[in-house]
Amino acid sequence: MFVETHCHLNDSRAFPDPDAAIGDARAAGVGRIIIVGTDPEDGERAIRIAERHNDVYAIVGFHPNSCADYATSRLSELRPLLANPKVVAIGEIGLDYYRDHAPHDIQRQALLDQLALARELSLPVVFHCRNAYPDLLTLLEELPPHPYLIHCFAGDRKDARRAVKLGSLFGVDGPITYKNGEPLRETIRHIGLERLVLETDSPYLSPVPHRGKPNCPAYIPLIANGIAEALGVTIEQVAEVTTATADRFFGLTI
Repeated sequence: MFVETHCHLNDSRAFPDPDAAIGDARAAGVGRIIIVGTDPEDGERAIRIAERHNDVYAIVGFHPNSCADYATSRLSELRPLLANPKVVAIGEIGLDYYRDHAPHDIQRQALLDQLALARELSLPVVFHCRNAYPDLLTLLEELPPHPYLIHCFAGDRKDARRAVKLGSLFGVDGPITYKNGEPLRETIRHIGLERLVLETDSPYLSPVPHRGKPNCPAYIPLIANGIAEALGVTIEQVAEVTTATADRFFGLTI
């Protein structure tokens, strides 16, 4: 059994029938699915889908690209969502220096506010980070330890070492299967299987042989196989270890 730790089934354009996508994922061996909200409205959609399924959960937060009009007072929009029993983490929060959707200082304030809220509520944190690993890791190194998961990790080996020292987990997606993915494969060999979880980031980052087409949670086994080949282990080992890691991090139960 696999756990899909990061997808956007709440994107109605990409998934007009999220329940069908969930059914397809179950048929492929995906036993639990986590849907990600990138702002409060998006989070509400994720929760509504999760509430229809015993094996589906949500995470909620202000994505850095959704922070253009962020102010600390907007944390009040998150609190009732985070109180829902279907919500298992705050995320995806972080820093994005690739897109120019929100000033860096506002992204940083939103990140610090949400990290404080995560500590207050004892919720794990899922990070989005793009072209900003040094700044994100430096910020986290100055804070008390907390359960962290870096979604779609794309940093180098130095970034990985720093994140490991923080106790972080790492989300692995379709790029593990790409022909040009050897730097990522080499990095995860140094990280080790015990710190990895599976994710698709659907509808983005489809694994081979679906690259360039819309992604979906049913493709999780392809990502698991990519990890197995990179690490020289069996796909059954990948399933067992990543499922246990995801369940422990998010507090999931069968």
